Amino acid sequence: MEDVAGLAEFCRQLPKAELHAHLSGSVSETTIQKLQLKKGGGHDHTHQGDTAIKKGETRQLGEPFRIFKIIQELSDTEEAIYMMTEDVISEFAADGVRYLELRSTPRHVPHTGMTPNSYVEAILSAIQTCKDREDVVVRLLLAIDRRQPVETAKSTVRLAQEYMLRSHGVVVGIDLSGNPAVGDGRDFIPVLKEAQNCGLKLALHIAEVSQQATAPETAALLSLPPDRVGHGTFIHHNQDLAALVAKNKIPLELCLTSNVKAQTVPSYGEHHFQYWYNKKHPCVLCTDDKGVFCTTLSEEYSLAAETFKLSRQELWDLSYNSIDYTFVGEDQKQQLRDRWNVERQKLDLQSR
Repeated sequence: MEDVAGLAEFCRQLPKAELHAHLSGSVSETTIQKLQLKKGGGHDHTHQGDTAIKKGETRQLGEPFRIFKIIQELSDTEEAIYMMTEDVISEFAADGVRYLELRSTPRHVPHTGMTPNSYVEAILSAIQTCKDREDVVVRLLLAIDRRQPVETAKSTVRLAQEYMLRSHGVVVGIDLSGNPAVGDGRDFIPVLKEAQNCGLKLALHIAEVSQQATAPETAALLSLPPDRVGHGTFIHHNQDLAALVAKNKIPLELCLTSNVKAQTVPSYGEHHFQYWYNKKHPCVLCTDDKGVFCTTLSEEYSLAAETFKLSRQELWDLSYNSIDYTFVGEDQKQQLRDRWNVERQKLDLQSR
């Protein structure tokens, strides 16, 4: 059996694609302290226990949404959004992430003058700054928060349509997320279809909680079908839904630590990764909110290896295959494959 330190180093060196990363939830404690200083609150304004779920801790699913609110209060200007985006990208790059899709809900903050447009511009500006400095390709999904009105969702899709053209391919899709206990996903289907029709990709949070395994919205959203599903924690509890996902080969974004810490799965060993991986269904390991859940993508790969007894070759295959599920064109995908293959030569794939 491979020693833990050797596995951790292999996973750090492994080139990786992160396809499910919420911007606000990915902010590290270091960046939060910088944001506090910018607001004049000092280091003691918020303790890490208020903005992160540390190692060994679990919380109810509603807790991350409370944390997001705190982080959003600290990041209510374009300058703050730029800084946190820049830091998040740099941290992912340092962890061996070579392709990153961030997702974020455009925000309007009247008291600072930040608009949804200027919010997106700040993120895009940080991505551009990091383009030459960091060894990572970054793309952006604009998120629809299911707690917001459908009219707001329409505005988000229009914004994504506009920036899909203006950003030269950086804005690539739409995310549907937010508290799964609120609202009905079916309300957003016409808006999501509009996004699809204009060439935007769809990554939808579906069946995060047990009630959604039988909820009408789940089958309706899966029937679109989306280009990827976020979490899909309870899809395999419903045979018809699992068959629909399998038939359409919809890739699943699987977030081990997030699901365990938010208590939507009881333990790592009972995570639905095993169900889908054993069926050879398209899966990609992701962090979800690396700051809130105190994890890295390298740690998620290590956890998968330790929990499900994956070899180094199997970890490589998981990472390499994730390129197929990225929201870029075939030319860019081939460039990523070439990049992966260059880095493969530096890796020892034989050790266990």
